[in-house]
Amino acid sequence: MVNTLSHLGIGLLIASVVGLSNRQIKIVALMAILPDLDFTLNVLLLAIDQNLSHQTYNNMYYLMGHREFMHSIIFVSLVVVYIWFKERNRVLTIASGAAIFSHIYLDYVTSWKMRPFFPFITDASTIGALDFFDPVVTVISFVPIFYILAGRAKNNGVEKDRNNWFQSLTTGRHEKLYRHLLIVITIWCLLNPVTKVFLVANIEETEGHNISYQDSYPIAPGRFLSAYIYNDTHYRIFTSSYLSGIEKSRLVRIYPNNESTSISYMTRAKTLYDSSLPGEVDYPVYNISVSNTNVTVTISDARNPYVDYWAYFKAEYVFVFDTETENYQVYLKRNDQFGKSLPVSHFE
Repeated sequence: MVNTLSHLGIGLLIASVVGLSNRQIKIVALMAILPDLDFTLNVLLLAIDQNLSHQTYNNMYYLMGHREFMHSIIFVSLVVVYIWFKERNRVLTIASGAAIFSHIYLDYVTSWKMRPFFPFITDASTIGALDFFDPVVTVISFVPIFYILAGRAKNNGVEKDRNNWFQSLTTGRHEKLYRHLLIVITIWCLLNPVTKVFLVANIEETEGHNISYQDSYPIAPGRFLSAYIYNDTHYRIFTSSYLSGIEKSRLVRIYPNNESTSISYMTRAKTLYDSSLPGEVDYPVYNISVSNTNVTVTISDARNPYVDYWAYFKAEYVFVFDTETENYQVYLKRNDQFGKSLPVSHFE
């Protein structure tokens, strides 16, 4: 699982093969998880977003949102330069840079959309070649953590070792193993984006249609979820795998079955949503309902039926328009749970 512990484990693998001191290992370990500290900035942004204008909110989101600026190449460069001037140690600087870069690359190569080249490229993108629960990444990244915890438990009663969590790393006890594991995980993370190229090319030949590489999301090890615009009214959604090629598929209607006077509210909801961040609905499906003086437009992703337990494709934006005042409210639903009201400043 690509989480903070996995990032920490990979940072420890990097630190273990270059012969760093206990203090230096702690620095590299911190660098490996540093980008995820943007959670604190994201919480702060959520606390003040109702007081921000639309443009200010968007600008702040680029800087404070999770997996935004602190997951960018610019941020990596700034941190590496700081460590070099602070420590004046080439090996430590390279190891720290490799640790923080591994974090960003691993997030980017899984299913999470990011802006790693911000501010030069502001569109979100992803490589999407590894599943979030990839077994190779998960197992390898947890090996150094396991040995550290096992060593800590073994030496718990020894006074001189009680405060040395990284003893097995500083003594090089598993250096050869860690070196091999680091090589394996590096090859694995570089190879999968290449193999995905051939899978997408094969799907394109079978479907007779251009298939988006980055919009083919991993939903399980070796399995992907893809979509494209089939015609003016439908998307084609399908799953594929390295072993079976194209598997189950279906057509998903984009617009409501019955055209009505409420269609103008659907257009308005689309315009409002397109101006917002983070923009997590890639293939929008629109549903309209009318009740008294309210018109409700729900925007969801066409791939929802294929993903049962994954929040990314389960986001639904509910726009409730008052036909008398033309005011509106917006709600965010995830996994069929009615969520909080979103500030209008997110949308205009």
